[in-house]
Amino acid sequence: MPNKSVTVKVPAKINLQLSVGPLNPDGFHEVVSVFQAVSLFDEVKISKAKPGSGLALKFSGNNAAKDLPTNSENLAWQAAELIAKKFNISSDLLIEVKKEIPVAGGMAGGSANAAAVIVGLDALFDLKISRAEQMTLGATLGSDVPFSIMGNVAIGRGRGDQLNSVLSRGTYMWVLAFSNQGLSTPAVYKECDRLRSGMNITNPSVSDSLLQALVNSDAKALGKALVNDLQAAACSLKPALRMILEVGNEYGALGSIVSGSGPTVAFLVSDPDHALDLTVALSGSGVVSNAISVNAPVPGAKIIESGIDK
Repeated sequence: MPNKSVTVKVPAKINLQLSVGPLNPDGFHEVVSVFQAVSLFDEVKISKAKPGSGLALKFSGNNAAKDLPTNSENLAWQAAELIAKKFNISSDLLIEVKKEIPVAGGMAGGSANAAAVIVGLDALFDLKISRAEQMTLGATLGSDVPFSIMGNVAIGRGRGDQLNSVLSRGTYMWVLAFSNQGLSTPAVYKECDRLRSGMNITNPSVSDSLLQALVNSDAKALGKALVNDLQAAACSLKPALRMILEVGNEYGALGSIVSGSGPTVAFLVSDPDHALDLTVALSGSGVVSNAISVNAPVPGAKIIESGIDK
């Protein structure tokens, strides 16, 4: 019997490495990024709606910001339109997002929702889209969408959307520190260009020490290998990030990094007790809106529930 609805669980990502090349004439940068999917999830339910009702998008959850667009400006909406047009299916759909990934937090929350819609519509209409094609379609919407479909650990090249999986052993524990106010990714890149003006910036490459740490399941080595070329720009635009990083260092984090364009800060910790101590310290510091612990890596977008037509 055909499905009436599907629910997709999709993870947030952090960047273990984000190396940014020089500004290209087309206005973009070549980047090399090592992504890791973490156990902070949005859930996206997609339901077939009455014929002629059109597309509707609703948000709930702890990070359902009031100013989130619920129209064609939203990547989830764009993903639904893309799949409906390409595969000639109905766009009479209700998309309900339970939002736990921070908005504008450098954790690919919007991209995760688009990924969930692609994976969900494939299941809902039994389109039999291969994972590779899902990722190719996702890349037309945004450079982080393919990784949200893929999950686990991957190297991203080009604009970050050309992915190769990474051999990674072991499980890592992170404490994530969130801020009330997000940072605009274009603004952070612009500030990065300003700070690096006049410098000789070479094309980026993958950190061998970081990949070796992942293969060896060596958390201490991984903490030392974390790198983000946008971190200085994010801290320049939001100086409070420096205070957040200092708290983590004071409490013995194995490594700390601003995730992507920020303002989320990720601290690598050694065990659950260490995670609890740092979470409490950050929550009481007055410089973060919230702090949680997560595990990584985790799989990408996957179906967790299907509702059957009766």
